[in-house]
This record gives sequence, structure tokens and C-alpha cells, in this order.
Amino acid sequence: MSRQAQPARRARMTLAGLGLLAAALLAGGGYAAATLLGDGDGSDRPAGDAKPSVSAPPKASPGKPPMTPARAKKITLDSPKDHKDGVAVGFEHTPRGAISAAVYWWEEYAWLDDRKARQQLNAVVSPDATGYVDEQVSEIRAFRERLGLPPSGGTSGILFSTSVHAVRPSSMDVPGEELGDVVEIWMSYDRFATGPDGAPDKDPLRGETTNLFLRWQDGAWRLTNQPEYVKQESFPVAYDPDSPYAWNDGWVQVRHGD
Repeated sequence: MSRQAQPARRARMTLAGLGLLAAALLAGGGYAAATLLGDGDGSDRPAGDAKPSVSAPPKASPGKPPMTPARAKKITLDSPKDHKDGVAVGFEHTPRGAISAAVYWWEEYAWLDDRKARQQLNAVVSPDATGYVDEQVSEIRAFRERLGLPPSGGTSGILFSTSVHAVRPSSMDVPGEELGDVVEIWMSYDRFATGPDGAPDKDPLRGETTNLFLRWQDGAWRLTNQPEYVKQESFPVAYDPDSPYAWNDGWVQVRHGD
């Protein structure tokens, strides 16, 4: 569900000790996260839509350590109102709603099952994102072939679990769009596998990053790869829960709602 116009950059995940290489880091500003969401007291973030500087860590009050994502208040994600075709839907037209949609979609995405992924993508991709669904499905099929799997199919009893633990949201200033209607969400996540015998993955992916572009359209958040949005792609500093640089760049931790 990420923008996969670029090839997979890395593959290194062992599937529950089965010896099958089967994961990759897929390719994949504006408002600072706390200000964008209205979380925190605002004293630790620049106001407005100015992008914070990351050349130096934020200054701390005397006797107080600098703010980091681990020390800051977490974002509690909104729960989806419904599920459609295997993907969460029904998120509010708010910054928190956009972040929640991105996180739930990425965690639920059938990134190695081309048929299920097509079903999910058809449910949430913008109708204006011409060719986006086919592009994603083609990437999955090509990746499956590189792993020695048939180009189309499921994961043969292997279960995946993706957990997003931090996000870096940006509201994009796009001509003709209301501010806040187009957003870029960077996510830091882990991915684990469980084999058919229930054995846990011995080499899970940890600390991976990806980004999604979302547009509010027809009463819902939609995935998109439209050029006028993608050309404004930002590139964050590396996420580290204990890094003041990461906090200053807009990274915040997430907590799923009940």
C-alpha cells in the first residue's frame, strides 16, 4: 500500500525459520506532529506550519532533558468505523483520522498476496490515482518471483504481523486543495512472521520506514500517488525513540485505540 514506484530496496527477512527470504523495505514537514494533532502543550513544537530545524536538538529547560518521542505523549489512534474488502474504513476528516487511516491500512496490507492486496487497494485508492492499483500489484508479483514464489497467490500458511510504532505527518500545500486535505504520513514499523507450525520469526524486520500519501475525497481518506502530491515528498531524519532530533523533526509515537 506504500508508493512502490521505486524497486524494493532491501530483502532480508526469514520466514519463521523456513529458510525462505520473504520481506523487503518497500519504497516508501508541513505541520509538526504535535501541533498538527493538537496533542501536548505546544511548548515543545514550533507553532503554525513551519518545518522545524533538525540541525540541532531542541533546547531543554534548565534541569530538564530534551524532549524525545519516547518522553512525549503518544497519539491515540481512532478506531475504524467499519471494514471493507479487508481494509479499515470510516476515519474522520481530521489530522488524527488521516494518521489512523494510514497506520491501520499499512498494518492490514496484504503486501505479499497480490489478489488480496488488489481487493484492499480497490477499496481505498483514489479514483484519480490512475494506474496506482495495477502498479502496486505488479510490484508484489515481481517481488514474489524474486523470492522464488509463483507470481500470484497467497503466503502458504505463513502469517504476517505489522506494527507501526511512530509516525511523522505533514500537511501538504497543494494548489486547488484545502490545507489539510492532502497529507503525507511517514511510519516507522516492525514486521513479524509466524510459520504454519506457529514458530515465531527469528529475524523480523525492525525499525523499517515507509510513507503514504492520503487525500480527503468523496467523504473518505484515499491513497494516492498523483504527481502534484508526490513531488512534494519529504524525507525525515531517522526515527529513534530516544532522539531529540527525531522529535524535533516531527516523529511521535502512536497508541492504538480500543
